[in-house]
Amino acid sequence: MTGPAEETPVTSDFVRSYVITGGRSLPSSDELALHTLVTLAPDRTLPLGAGPEVRAIWELCSGGYLSVAEVAGHLGLPVGVARLLLTDLSEQGHLLRRAEPPRAQNVDRATLEKVLNGLQSLIG
Repeated sequence: MTGPAEETPVTSDFVRSYVITGGRSLPSSDELALHTLVTLAPDRTLPLGAGPEVRAIWELCSGGYLSVAEVAGHLGLPVGVARLLLTDLSEQGHLLRRAEPPRAQNVDRATLEKVLNGLQSLIG
């Protein structure tokens, strides 16, 4: 049996998501998609009272653009929690976001056949 002085210290691996987020509900995926790219805004300083997760995000994003999924993966956080922390930093003006690229448009079959025929005529 262990005494009070011999207890194992609690590490961040045991911290629950609701502790990190302050019990707030997670944002919807429409607000910050998994493939949205984020980076630190120039000439910004770390917010006062930033937790260890925000500090880790700060270090990660200082090197350039990363996707929301990459940030979550590097930190070992659930995607929703990473999305919430990134949304907070973005609303405070600390992060720059790049919009996701537009979805590809379907092209009609006639146009694709014209392209194919043109390529075949070039090749011989």
